Amino acid sequence: MELFINGVKETGEPCTIAELAARKGLAPGALVVELNQQIIKQEQWSVTALQDGDRLELLSFVGGG
Repeated sequence: MELFINGVKETGEPCTIAELAARKGLAPGALVVELNQQIIKQEQWSVTALQDGDRLELLSFVGGG
């Protein structure tokens, strides 16, 4: 399966958004996911299966001062 993540083509096994975030070691509390130009709420990550050719933007927010 091919995905475009933050503009970069990646190949991997079929999965959900939650599984992808875990594989990448991303902290869900500070992550916003846009799938095919639509924001996906965190409650939906575990039931949103990714499809071949999907485009994701994974945005992590970092606090500081």
